[in-house]
Amino acid sequence: MKTATIPSVRVEPEFRDEVEQVLGEGESLSQFVEAAVRACVSQRKSQAEFVARGMKSLADARRGGDYVDAGEMVHRLKAKLDSAKKLRDAPRR
Repeated sequence: MKTATIPSVRVEPEFRDEVEQVLGEGESLSQFVEAAVRACVSQRKSQAEFVARGMKSLADARRGGDYVDAGEMVHRLKAKLDSAKKLRDAPRR
């Protein structure tokens, strides 16, 4: 399989020095850059899939009527928190 290249990235010499200081034993700068790009691509794919699952779940919940508005949920959680604080601060016998 034929390989391709990723465009060169211009950075300040200080940053290149910083990157070189964190290289693993026997690791080249090219290997580090490739690993970093692969990790970033993987993270972005995972993030996009997470958002897509969330949007589908939201649409399903709204369609099925099993949905609580965010403002209402915040109100319910605040009420629970206030109740817990009252119990915590109540005088003990």
